[in-house]
Amino acid sequence: MVDFGAVLRCLRQDAGLTQQQLAQRLGVTKSVVSYYELSERSPSPEILVKLAGVFHVTTDYLLGIEHSGKTVDVSGLDSEDIQAVLHVVAALRRKHKN
Repeated sequence: MVDFGAVLRCLRQDAGLTQQQLAQRLGVTKSVVSYYELSERSPSPEILVKLAGVFHVTTDYLLGIEHSGKTVDVSGLDSEDIQAVLHVVAALRRKHKN
């Protein structure tokens, strides 16, 4: 089983956030973030969704269900732009398969 606290700590540190900064984004206290990272508490479903949004990962990634949780935020792009992004991703995947 994946250690949620360790995943959260790693994501937070990679994003260059302090526990206090993350707490402010989530609307919780710094001590709550610390409890999450120490695996002394588990986040509510609402907080889990907020965490996924902050770090641009899936909730499944946070929970250890999938191993590659990185996502690309395409909000604000029109359908033509989204298709362009998908084509670039597909081209990069083909490039790295060879």
